[in-house]
Amino acid sequence: MYETLFSPFDYGGLPLKNRVIFSPTSLGVGPEEQEERLRRIAAGGCALIILGDVPVGRGGFGPSLYSRKGFERYQRLAQVVHKEGCLIGAQLHQSDSDLKAMIKYLPGLFTKRISPDQLRSLLNRQVGPYITGLPAKKVKAITESFGQAAVLAKRAGFDLIQVHGDRMCGSFSSALFNRRTDEYGGSPENRARFGVEAVAAVRRQLPDVPIDFKLPVRQENPRYGSAGVLERELPVFVPLLEKAGVTSFHVTLADHGDLSDTIPPASHLYFGAEGCFLKYCDEVRALTRLPVCGVGGLTDPDFVEQQLKTGRIDCAAMSRALIADPDWPNKAAGGRADQIHRCVRCNKECLGGMMAHRGVHCIYEKEKQS
Repeated sequence: MYETLFSPFDYGGLPLKNRVIFSPTSLGVGPEEQEERLRRIAAGGCALIILGDVPVGRGGFGPSLYSRKGFERYQRLAQVVHKEGCLIGAQLHQSDSDLKAMIKYLPGLFTKRISPDQLRSLLNRQVGPYITGLPAKKVKAITESFGQAAVLAKRAGFDLIQVHGDRMCGSFSSALFNRRTDEYGGSPENRARFGVEAVAAVRRQLPDVPIDFKLPVRQENPRYGSAGVLERELPVFVPLLEKAGVTSFHVTLADHGDLSDTIPPASHLYFGAEGCFLKYCDEVRALTRLPVCGVGGLTDPDFVEQQLKTGRIDCAAMSRALIADPDWPNKAAGGRADQIHRCVRCNKECLGGMMAHRGVHCIYEKEKQS
């Protein structure tokens, strides 16, 4: 019934058993629960899990590839996912949060004078001055670290490297944040340099590894997203990234706006429909022959099959849909699509859980417990 959805596909040099990808997601849970959640998603039949937010530096947020404990944790996750017949990718990123600014706001967060939403907004205001003021030598060292981290990720067992085109990379891409006057600022070509150098660093270190690029697109009229690449600048960015070594594009809405825009509920005024970000895939598809992965409110296997069959996208990335039902792929492939616990895009326990610092969960979990 879903011939295209469950057909094998060469995703930029990575052979996938089907077209379903678990998109990078910060689950916000402890190591044991993270491992079990990813194991269940892998066992549910998806072809590739992209592990979100793997830092390229020795410090920062999240386990470090450079420490023994961090490396072993990543190695263990790769082994668990592989055991279930699923591949795994590492989403390498560099945070654009100004740590000094964050420390300044922490007392207010702890005393609840500042909410998590307010903290996010305050930190976003610091992004522009922070990346604009980074010395060029420091920027170069950061982009080079993508290559070093990729080598460690590959050694830990990851099958694919995804360069996170948002976070610091996305902020450098955006004229709203990037006010530099050197080779990293000004023209779209210069603002693309951070991402291009990061990809090139990975390619130099690992000539044969598949490199996926999370391409964050921001739009005007109406305006959504602050970091990332303007739609009209895509013809500059896409060829440069492809030339640097990208083998596939994971296309989505740019960050640094409201989280309910990048993770939109079904009630969203602009992004409420199924496949809400696929129009950006259409724009990227016109610029490259590389595989394009779509994301954004994909919950219905009939809809997903149609987008794949027409060639609009090559793979379908899902997060909330596979959190709601890790067995979504197996059920659809086995003729049991009517038994899928469909994500209703309510954002109550996924985005809500993340904002409340209790981890990403789903309303269906509460139903099972009651």
